[in-house]
Amino acid sequence: MTEPAAPVLAREEEKLPADLTRGAEIPAELDPLADGILMRHQVEWLEDKSDLKVCEKGRRTGITFAEALDDTLIAASARSAGGDNVFYIGDTKDKGREFIGYVAHFARVVAGELADIEEFVFKDQREDGSSRDISAYRITFASGYRVEALSSRPENIRGLQGIVVIDEAAFHKDVRAVLDAVNALLIWGGKIRVISTHNGVLNPFNELIREARAGKVPFNIHHIPFGAAVANGLYRRVCLMRGLTWSEEAEREWEQRIRGAYGARTSAMSQELDVVPADAEGAALARVVIEQVTDRSVDVVRLHLPDSFKAADKGARQRQIADWCRMHLRPLLDRLDPKRRHDFGHDFARSGDASDLVIQQLGQDLVRRWRLVVEMRNVPFEAQRDILFYVCDAVPRLGHGALDATGNGAYLAEVAAQRYGERISEIKLSREWYRENGTPYVEAFGERTVRIAADEDVVRDHQALAYDGGVVKVPDDMRYKGSDGFDRHGDTAIAGMLAWYASRQGAIEYGYVPVSQSRSSFDDPDGDDPGLARDPFRAPLGVRLRSGDAW
Repeated sequence: MTEPAAPVLAREEEKLPADLTRGAEIPAELDPLADGILMRHQVEWLEDKSDLKVCEKGRRTGITFAEALDDTLIAASARSAGGDNVFYIGDTKDKGREFIGYVAHFARVVAGELADIEEFVFKDQREDGSSRDISAYRITFASGYRVEALSSRPENIRGLQGIVVIDEAAFHKDVRAVLDAVNALLIWGGKIRVISTHNGVLNPFNELIREARAGKVPFNIHHIPFGAAVANGLYRRVCLMRGLTWSEEAEREWEQRIRGAYGARTSAMSQELDVVPADAEGAALARVVIEQVTDRSVDVVRLHLPDSFKAADKGARQRQIADWCRMHLRPLLDRLDPKRRHDFGHDFARSGDASDLVIQQLGQDLVRRWRLVVEMRNVPFEAQRDILFYVCDAVPRLGHGALDATGNGAYLAEVAAQRYGERISEIKLSREWYRENGTPYVEAFGERTVRIAADEDVVRDHQALAYDGGVVKVPDDMRYKGSDGFDRHGDTAIAGMLAWYASRQGAIEYGYVPVSQSRSSFDDPDGDDPGLARDPFRAPLGVRLRSGDAW
């Protein structure tokens, strides 16, 4: 059945927005294919016929101009010559208007077609079956193919078939979801072009660049800083477009004027012109500050369980966790200094993000030094409980622990408080809590009174800390990929802040009398008494604690 045509809102030039038909005010006589018009980086972009290509660029370096030219030639071609539909998705309505203006000019000058611009209604079909109307612009060629510039980001673009151009991708609301959606286009021979300046190191666009450089995704990368564009003749093209006379001195003054406009905002200049992604906007900690307090001696242990684990027999689950703890945690716990107080923070997650436990040692010099990080993914509640108890029972001079008691974390915080009493704080992570504790934690990095793990994920988690409405926290909607390819949300930074908070609470020192030297089922799965705590002589007040369902 033929799909019904989308309603046309306007076709006559006088009814279209005034700035639409002008495009970027390209001189009518400008032939972009004339010798010397395109710069080298534009030519290289056009010559790259890859299905997947991405461009990280300085501002106004001409890539969108070149892409519009390429898309005009594609849409004007017959299928046998590689013709196809093109869908342009900019970050603003103005970008869409500018792009379609470029295409209209190129259609006339290059393709020899007097193509009309239409404003029409694009039906955005959502996954739940509902739809919404998006105002869009379209040019249809004699070939039957069209170029459409969508004035708003579609929620579901899996239904589009052809070439999709995502411009200023780093400034889209959820570029990761957009990229995941357009991958479906490849099934039927579509192509994806991603173009953007940077918008922070933790932005999904920068994640895409990092993954492409690491060979994890098959995108071809084009790196075009402003300086390279100037060397390739950018100012000469500006003079051509504006009717100015080029000179070497004028070019030098022009570039200096542009760079000088940033004033003291050198980080912004480097990001927008030199393609150096800055720390996340409003970042509370610069990476250089974080790296100055990293310590390579801090152990980081990670556990990622398969979905099948939770369906296993309870006894088998307990034995597997016990074996893992003995093999991977016991040697590290035995190395902790028995003379020093230890505190911990735990940021809970069941699925999606990572669940992190940070063990911190309070030094004689009052420096808080991380000694162990245990990171868990897809680990069931009871297994996280068992791991937490195993660690806390073995930690010498346990001072205080602070656990994220928000949402599902309330269970683990509660059972920890039942087991360890007043040495546990159940923390509801609110703006007020972050207001009181975020700033002191961040200041500790500048004062070098904290030492954290020298681990890329840990460093990037701390880069995620930002001033959110004047409060230092990880923004609620921030997500980025960790070294394992899974989402992170500042997980170890939150655990570190909780550990910092715990270290500032008064510790309760317990004397103890060993009740028994017998081993528990956690150290001896075949023991006669599966209810004993792992190390009875480490239990508070020397009391034998029960395990199993009563934990």
